[in-house]
Amino acid sequence: MIRVFIIIALYILVPVIIIECFKRWTWMQKIGTVVAAYVVGIVFALTGFVHFEPDTAEALTFGKLQSTLMSVAVPLAIPLMLFNCDFKLWTKALPKTLWSLVGGICAVVAAVISGYFIFRTPQVPEFNKVAAMMTGIYTGGTMNFNAIGASLGVDKTVMAIVLAFEMVFTTPYILFIIGGGYKVFRRILPYEDITRKGRADENIGTKDVENYRDMFSRKNVGGMFAGLALSILFLAIGAGLALLITGTLNELVVILTITTLSIIASFFKKVRELPKTFELGMFFILIFSVIVASLFDIHSVNGGSLMIGMFVLWVMLVAAVLHLLFCRIAKVSGDLFCVSQVALLCSPPFVPPVVGAMKNKKVLISGIVIGLIGYAIGTYLGVMIALVLQ
Repeated sequence: MIRVFIIIALYILVPVIIIECFKRWTWMQKIGTVVAAYVVGIVFALTGFVHFEPDTAEALTFGKLQSTLMSVAVPLAIPLMLFNCDFKLWTKALPKTLWSLVGGICAVVAAVISGYFIFRTPQVPEFNKVAAMMTGIYTGGTMNFNAIGASLGVDKTVMAIVLAFEMVFTTPYILFIIGGGYKVFRRILPYEDITRKGRADENIGTKDVENYRDMFSRKNVGGMFAGLALSILFLAIGAGLALLITGTLNELVVILTITTLSIIASFFKKVRELPKTFELGMFFILIFSVIVASLFDIHSVNGGSLMIGMFVLWVMLVAAVLHLLFCRIAKVSGDLFCVSQVALLCSPPFVPPVVGAMKNKKVLISGIVIGLIGYAIGTYLGVMIALVLQ
């Protein structure tokens, strides 16, 4: 049990160390805090330090603590990162956000349907259900994936193979975006981002984003923890509504509630001017990033169906290319494309790490909204795909 608590302590301590390095060294500022957190998490995973023998008391305790940290970190981070956003600027970018959402969903559907006819095989009965699950996971994340799998009665072995391949292919792509790939997409989509007030330089906001200096000074600490208290209140309200409406801590209801309350709060000047709330939110995102990266298991793909793997890779690549082409035609900015990709492929909790890496917090709301809509329609869209392809 001692190792369990050491790992949990490291999950919290590592972000503190990363922040201190970020404040002191230029090379860390070039790498970025989020990338550093993912690297540390992957090192934890590859060394086996965070893996326990399954079904042991240690594994069960660690799993619960790990899950709790992940479940709390992002819902606390989202309000803190939204409080000082100017929502009036985002409303100007709403048409582009909708274009990016529609383009992303159409791209996923086109990739899934074309891939189905290319890779379907008699060795995998009911391949249409695999297509349905891929539609769900790439328009809302694993929640939709699990919902579709359960509703269609998909074999658990098939579900495990699909999810394993999805993680193996999607994780490097997301790491590419966070690690600097967003600069490539800025060049491909060099369009004016209204939320950036027309400024196109890639260092936009570096003076305002992730400025950890004087974070715990007397003049800032009171306002910062006031923001944290407000975030905890919003999380409590979201959890209460989720229990009231669904009987469970439904992630969709929780995130939708806290996002709505945070946007409303951002209209109040006193809330918008709370100091260092974005930086405190990034601290929670770094915790989440270390944990997510530490979940990576290189042995998760072992003898699964090759055709399923090729199908998953096809869907991810073709959907990304089609979405990119659509955004080029609609003149969507590179940053908005990046958050759209991550929101659809992974879900809203993965948007803040990308926003932090790009240092453009103004697209945070757009990414979360796209992810939430994906949550809402992904399950229905996946089931419809299964019926159409049957």
